[in-house]
Amino acid sequence: MATSNPLLRYAESRKNLTGSLCGLAGVGIALTGAAGALWPLVVAGLYAAGALIAPPERPATPEFADSGDRLDGVRTDFTTLRAYLAEVELPSAAQGLLTELDSLVEALLEPGWVTDPEHLHVLARAVRQDVPEAVDTFVRTRWWSRVTPGTEPPERHLERQLSALREEMTAIATALQQAEAIRQEIHTRYLEERGR
Repeated sequence: MATSNPLLRYAESRKNLTGSLCGLAGVGIALTGAAGALWPLVVAGLYAAGALIAPPERPATPEFADSGDRLDGVRTDFTTLRAYLAEVELPSAAQGLLTELDSLVEALLEPGWVTDPEHLHVLARAVRQDVPEAVDTFVRTRWWSRVTPGTEPPERHLERQLSALREEMTAIATALQQAEAIRQEIHTRYLEERGR
């Protein structure tokens, strides 16, 4: 169970545990006499190295109830997704794209806008699968990119994925806007012809 106290949270973290194991190895080296008078630096250095190489903590990906492609279910899952995203540390460029995508999805999920089952399916897939997978894959990959330099940065992939999702949501919003414009035009024509 996660704790809210930052000190206790760090004490239980992978970074502290890995650093402590490496620090204990430093104590073992010091006990053999190999470190000499610099043993405190060796222990501290090994602790720091262990803490730096440890994989970061990552929040568990959200689990969504199987509620199909109903608007209420997708809205509930969107709230769950937001809580998950609040726990994840992202680069500023990706965070900006995610904020734009979040605002767009929030607007589309307002009751009464998305009635087309295909559009609702695309929204449900983005909320339940595409966004969580993109973010979780980034969180997993960014640590490994530190150990394998020279590969394409995971931030770039995340930004491309979020951009593609934003374009998909923008296409739905554009389709809704065009449908409302056509509806308004038809109603105007109807009222004008009725008055003749």
